[in-house]
Amino acid sequence: MKKMISYLFRMLFNFSATVFPVKAKTVVFESFNGKKPSDSPYAIYLALEKSQSDFACVWGVKKKFLQEARHEFPDIQFVSRFSLQWLLLMTRANYWVFNSRMPIWLKKNKKTIYIQTWHGTPLKKLGMDIENVSIPGTNTAVYKQEFVEEAKRWDYLVAPNQFSKEIFQRAFQFQNHFLDIGYPRNDVLVQHKDDPSYIDNLKKQIIGKDTGRVILYAPTWRDDYFISKGNYRFYMPFDLKKITQLLAKEDTLIIRPHYLVGDSISVQGYEENIRICIDEDINDLYLISDLLITDYSSVMFDYAILKRPMLFYAYDYEHYKENLRGFYFDYAEVPGPIVTDEKQFYEKLQSFLESDAFKGYQKKYNDFYQRFCQWEDGHAAEKVAFKLAE
Repeated sequence: MKKMISYLFRMLFNFSATVFPVKAKTVVFESFNGKKPSDSPYAIYLALEKSQSDFACVWGVKKKFLQEARHEFPDIQFVSRFSLQWLLLMTRANYWVFNSRMPIWLKKNKKTIYIQTWHGTPLKKLGMDIENVSIPGTNTAVYKQEFVEEAKRWDYLVAPNQFSKEIFQRAFQFQNHFLDIGYPRNDVLVQHKDDPSYIDNLKKQIIGKDTGRVILYAPTWRDDYFISKGNYRFYMPFDLKKITQLLAKEDTLIIRPHYLVGDSISVQGYEENIRICIDEDINDLYLISDLLITDYSSVMFDYAILKRPMLFYAYDYEHYKENLRGFYFDYAEVPGPIVTDEKQFYEKLQSFLESDAFKGYQKKYNDFYQRFCQWEDGHAAEKVAFKLAE
């Protein structure tokens, strides 16, 4: 019965997309397939609302997030994703602005303009560049074919840098128009990276004070976190007691885990110096931090905009690389020291805490910045808003 309803829904959607005319100046936004407003689509939404008040902007959100989204964003018009209202809206929208792939069965009206912002500079391989796809419910051939078919629907694709543009063009087999503008979500980093008043206010909001240094630990997701269906556990690769002994009294370590493992982390007894931040905007965490600790996460590319120190704790590199889709560049090129065991980690962290820097990495950092951050000028969202208003 469910399959029949789903089939009829899709048929109705596709029929509607070929029959109904588009509604001028109507924009549907979605972030990460129906989560709350965030990332580049939200930055574009804010820029459009600021400059073009005559646009009708609507956000598609999954039903389970709808109540929370309406409470958090009372001025935004929401519609439940995959509802009949959403179906009719999608088939008539003048623009779609999304940051992830949409279901392949979704048919786009020929007059709808689809702007794909994507969601990060690629470190691990994408699309057609993946040799073997191990995702439940699909296989390598089907996955690649659907990826290419989806990319054909994108009228515009945002590129954060030349490196990503070349990869996107090949991995997505993208043949339409690139917007070489940097990521709209990163505008706030460019605009406020040297604004101490803005940063101090953020620190008060997030950690309750504007004193002390902030260390941000933001690791990548690991398949090892999965225990059973709906059950995940985070592995802490350092000792919290040892960390607090290294930190000054006013310093704070922020742990930013994947939302699926947040509940499995306990910092009981260390709350004065250690916080878990899952729901906060990641850009706000970047801005208040003095050091980023990560591993293989693409957070490194956005954080580099700030030109602040990074420490790469690749404690499971040998194991992890065996399960990777493959890197697009030599991991040794990351703009900071790489440590592979706990002893090295404490030593490098202590070195930073003593001098607020890592000596000998300036050239590597500058090269990294030139390669990945050159297009970030703080006005990407405005440029997309202008494109919508053309």
